[in-house]
Amino acid sequence: MKSLVSFLILGTTLIFAQASIDLRQRRSIDLSASHALIPDARLPKDVIPTNYIINIRPNMEEGSFTGNIKMNLSWNDDTRKISLHAHFELNIEDVKIRKIDTKKQSEADSGPPNYLPIQRTDRVPKKTVYEIYLKDALKQGSQCELEMSFTGRIWETTEGLFKGNYIENSGEKKYYLATYMRPHNARRLFPCFDEPGFKVPYTVSISRPRNYTTLFNTPLNYTEELNDESNYVVDHFETTPPMSSFTFGFIISQLQEIPINRTINETAKPLIKIWARTDIHDGLQEIFEKVLTIYDYLEEYFDTAIPLCKLDIVAVPGLLSMRPADNWGLIVFKESEFLKKGYFGLTQELIYQWLGSWVTPYWWSDAHVNKALASFLASNAVIDIDQGTEFNGKYPMTVLYSLYYEFSKRYPHSRITGMKQETTSFKTELVMRMLNYTLGKDTFKNGIRKFIADRHFSTFFGDDLWDALTKQAHADKTLCQETTINEIAGSWITKDRLPVICVRRNYQEKSVKISQKVYLRERPHDVPEQDKMLWWIPIVHDCPEQFELRKFPLHQFIIINPEEIGPFPVNYDEKNWNLLADYLQTEKLADKDTDLYKS
Repeated sequence: MKSLVSFLILGTTLIFAQASIDLRQRRSIDLSASHALIPDARLPKDVIPTNYIINIRPNMEEGSFTGNIKMNLSWNDDTRKISLHAHFELNIEDVKIRKIDTKKQSEADSGPPNYLPIQRTDRVPKKTVYEIYLKDALKQGSQCELEMSFTGRIWETTEGLFKGNYIENSGEKKYYLATYMRPHNARRLFPCFDEPGFKVPYTVSISRPRNYTTLFNTPLNYTEELNDESNYVVDHFETTPPMSSFTFGFIISQLQEIPINRTINETAKPLIKIWARTDIHDGLQEIFEKVLTIYDYLEEYFDTAIPLCKLDIVAVPGLLSMRPADNWGLIVFKESEFLKKGYFGLTQELIYQWLGSWVTPYWWSDAHVNKALASFLASNAVIDIDQGTEFNGKYPMTVLYSLYYEFSKRYPHSRITGMKQETTSFKTELVMRMLNYTLGKDTFKNGIRKFIADRHFSTFFGDDLWDALTKQAHADKTLCQETTINEIAGSWITKDRLPVICVRRNYQEKSVKISQKVYLRERPHDVPEQDKMLWWIPIVHDCPEQFELRKFPLHQFIIINPEEIGPFPVNYDEKNWNLLADYLQTEKLADKDTDLYKS
């Protein structure tokens, strides 16, 4: 069967408002309203961090920790107030701040610190915001070093720094400490600017019991012996690249690196290792091979390696969270979930090392675009690597039909709190799948490569992705110059509805009329302004034999949207349905090497 594709906007003429030039002020695809579960305590940008130096001293026996932090701050505006995040149960003491003379920094560091007077410190009621008021305002361009000590408790739930345990096959009970910072739990461990848009380097030291191992985002630099009678030592780690607080992570445990049954290039970057209980090491060889295969695939697809020396993957028994902690350079899985991970689950988590950690959504509303892209690319990788065997032919139909059901209701999302975030992400993923087909795989891939290359160690808005795809499509001439991907994607993502395409053939004139309308299955069909709802819809059609779009043979059926390339159902006239039904019952179909819907 032959397939033809064209991108059309069906219905009356659409007039789009001109987008603002400054994408960071206004976004045409803004998903903020769909992420109501994230706190709205956005920090002002008057003062921003430029680096952190953190010393963390957990006490596993007492279930608490102490620490201190030094952060360099830069003033974007004249102000005497510093606002940052700190959890209610994080105690902060010994707040000091001194001005840094950038012209004579070496001299200032060698002399006695010249601390600035602090008028007061406050906690904002009902918000995890900590405010420091200086006696006098500092001018734009000023730089200071802020130093604080802090204490807190180690949590039992997977939030911030938490403690867990498991039983070895020998019956011995083992304990571990680990972190889970997503989406805003770094403030439970140390005071910081706990938003994804703040990306700075971290220099970290962590104390641990002598017979334990600490894994952090970066490799170990050196270990320091303590001059006391405790059984603790301090690990000092290499400074991280600029990263967001939610990608910060470490684990202190007695898990062991699995031995590898083949030669590994120790100079390869990143050096990938898997850590787990020794009892299950033999069963992890196959998973390790999968991880290497996936990483090589992603490195080729993105045309770049992640800028890290190592990537540790840890299988933690007894972990309460089903969701892996995808820290940069350190992915922590629940052991039972890790053991049954197929290509899709592993690929999705590895993608976050590029899209999420290296290139980061500016705010959580933009994370839906990131999640959708990661999910689509993971699905694509599974099909390329393993022919999609683990999908069992169900991708993407299971998700797609769920969206048909939800968006065709009179009141979508009316009964399940939090569903809107998921459905928005799923719909965005299906739009990306549609674009990958209609623009072409090479155009889509090169657009993603350009998107990543332009934003190393930086952040993005959802529009930035669409802009990158638009530029690539225009360069490749797979999209007309007057049209943007932002327009196309926006017509789908900003509506809590989907269209249905109606195909009516005129068999006498050998023509076809294609129209769209809102897909509704519940009455009354009184959706506000439904007549004004229009979508950019790709017209992809199949038929048993090749023919021109304007010359439909009377005796042959046509299929619009084969394999449901676009997320919309199609309804035909009665005769076309009958022609299709007759074809499905013929012996000719059974002899074909390909199924009806394969394009």
